[in-house]
Amino acid sequence: MTLLAILVGTLVAGIGSVWVAAWLSFGVLSRYTQHMLSLAAGALLATSFLHLLPEAFESEAGAHALFLTLLLGLLFFFLLDKAELWHHGHEHHHGDGHGHDDHGHGHAHHSDKSVAHTHADASGHSDAAARPVESPRGQWAVLAGDSVHCFGDGILIASAFIADIRLGVIAALAVMAHEVPHHMGDLAVLRQGSSSRQAAIVKVSMAGAITAFGGAVGYVLVDALHDWLPYFLVVASSSFVYVALADLIPQLQTRLSARETAAQIIWLAVGMGMVVLVSTVAGHSH
Repeated sequence: MTLLAILVGTLVAGIGSVWVAAWLSFGVLSRYTQHMLSLAAGALLATSFLHLLPEAFESEAGAHALFLTLLLGLLFFFLLDKAELWHHGHEHHHGDGHGHDDHGHGHAHHSDKSVAHTHADASGHSDAAARPVESPRGQWAVLAGDSVHCFGDGILIASAFIADIRLGVIAALAVMAHEVPHHMGDLAVLRQGSSSRQAAIVKVSMAGAITAFGGAVGYVLVDALHDWLPYFLVVASSSFVYVALADLIPQLQTRLSARETAAQIIWLAVGMGMVVLVSTVAGHSH
């Protein structure tokens, strides 16, 4: 009975939050597509610095070990990004006269792509014109970080259900609530490339389904995994910080009019504010 409750709770939290985020991103907020990158950056940074990292550092794990994990996580996602960039550069620029520059100077390649993105955004054409031919660079870093984060969420929900069924329900709803703005950021990252809406939703839903796997594993090994939970949170956090600072923020750093700059700042604040709001409400519900 407890295992069934854990599986239902984790699936609702993991996949339900993705569907709510998709409804908001592609329904209610679909006309603001050009501002979704700003919202994504704000949501990912706020999720990392105001939710995941504080929760990790409130544990008994040592600060030095957690900071080392954060550093290694950032390095890992940088290398993952380089491997992805090299793969797509090799695929799309084989035989292109600038192909060797793309392989040797990832930053130059990235900044060129960023300018293309932001000019397209600034002109208001946020759909086909804003999307490059290759896949978005932060895609695999986001999905990998999501999977780790969702696995950790599953363990948290399992722990709550094992303690008390009602506490488990509250924990599942709280996880679902704080995941919605974060998944809106994920969908924006995936949509900046050639991924269709359906493909983006499926990919993030698959990562969300890892919550149920984490719940099942947590049910069996809850005591053994409890000590590792802070490290899962920090690794997930490192992926979101990396994507926000290395991929999203540079795309927003171009010369724009005062009105466009103000809109960027407002949507960045909206992304942060959504995470703060749902985290506060979820915190009070405990």
